[in-house]
Amino acid sequence: MTSLLPALSGASRRTDSPEAVRFGENVLTYAQLDEASASLAARIAGAGRVAVWATSTPETVVAVVAALRAGVPAVPLNPRTGERELAHIVADSEPSAVLAGAQDTLPSALAGLERLDVSTAARATGTDFPEPSDGSPALVVYTSGTTGPPKGAVLPRRAIAASLDALEDAWQWTGEDVLVHALPLFHVHGLILGVLGPLRRGGSVRHLGRFSTEGVARELLSGGTMLFGVPTMYHRLAGALAGQDASGSLRKALAGARLLVSGSAALPVHDHERIASATGRRVIERYGMTETLMNTGVRADGAPRAGTVGPPLSGVELRLVEEDGTVLQDTASIGEIQVRGPNLFTGYLNRPDATAAAFTEDGFFRTGDMATIDPDGYVRIVGRKATDLIKSGGYKIGAGEIENALLDHPGVREAAVTGEPDADLGERIVAWVVPADPGSPPGERELADHVARLLAPHKRPRVVRHLDALPRNELGKIMKRSLGG
Repeated sequence: MTSLLPALSGASRRTDSPEAVRFGENVLTYAQLDEASASLAARIAGAGRVAVWATSTPETVVAVVAALRAGVPAVPLNPRTGERELAHIVADSEPSAVLAGAQDTLPSALAGLERLDVSTAARATGTDFPEPSDGSPALVVYTSGTTGPPKGAVLPRRAIAASLDALEDAWQWTGEDVLVHALPLFHVHGLILGVLGPLRRGGSVRHLGRFSTEGVARELLSGGTMLFGVPTMYHRLAGALAGQDASGSLRKALAGARLLVSGSAALPVHDHERIASATGRRVIERYGMTETLMNTGVRADGAPRAGTVGPPLSGVELRLVEEDGTVLQDTASIGEIQVRGPNLFTGYLNRPDATAAAFTEDGFFRTGDMATIDPDGYVRIVGRKATDLIKSGGYKIGAGEIENALLDHPGVREAAVTGEPDADLGERIVAWVVPADPGSPPGERELADHVARLLAPHKRPRVVRHLDALPRNELGKIMKRSLGG
């Protein structure tokens, strides 16, 4: 067994390090993070699971690191999650306590849990924690499927270590790197890659709190070496380069970064080219999922190529298969991506049926993503196997749960949800609604607010289109392709 966060343990403890994490003016050195997380770890040791109110603050970092050190699985909670979804996650994961900053106001769905306030100033020296086994659960991250409520993907310690070490190899990631990002800390991209990645290397992370082009420029120009973002962020950076960067500071900042990395959805070629033309620096992409963590990535010493997510990372087996499961020999043909390796989750919490369905008999995970592979091994993702997963603003959103929320509105008789291209978000959510009263259909804002209240703001429809009836086949299934989905 090896330590998941060696910079906080044993002989490699970096108590002499300057900063581990920075959120605006709030900075934690490695020594401070070590002591604060050790103090909290001692309080939660022996718990079954703990929830973490995952705001973009140092308190979230202390809480997650403490859980990892104590060997207690952490369940990151999105603070903007709607009441129904949050209640489901709490009931499904059954945490014994919720870890939150003292300043946080928690919703009623968490009222039944013991609350432990996280302090970044807490001190506990000389506290040692035995390293859990590599296969023990580290995080339970909830992901939206195409139907039904979110499922909890159980991520073992080995998966986190394997993915981060594969990225160390691919990106030549070292303790000297300073990562800049503004990603939320309740999912894989922002938390595992964006926080645990730097901490595993012994480097540092500067979190912007809220994304802004000015913040990106400021942090990269003051020592940042890497930038992580989603396509929506890079789209806005490209726009600023084109028309608002009069001083040239953003252009200089991006040009001087060692790596610009985009993930969570495909970055449009147009934005690739706009950034490269303005800065001489190309954005590289990688491909991962909650259940698999990182699968592929363009290497730092490789050739960035718009439209590709690079070759498989070290330790990852990747293949394309036909609809009948036959492995494709001609990888220029489109097939479903299946992956196998130490980066995989162990299963969905309390869902053995869904877990069994997700894996093949020989241990490959069925991603549902369709792709081709170039002769040099670069993977090109072309879309989803199904039509019900929408990628908007860096989020993967299941249409089914939005449809269920819409159907709870008294003014909705039938509903279907699709995604359509959006220059800023990647895809925008479109609701196709058959109103209960055709003479008085519910408005776009009314339905958007309704969904945001039940689920989360990023799951609200951006467009509502009223129909007299939804197109269905002879079995009664809605034909989404006829809607443009």
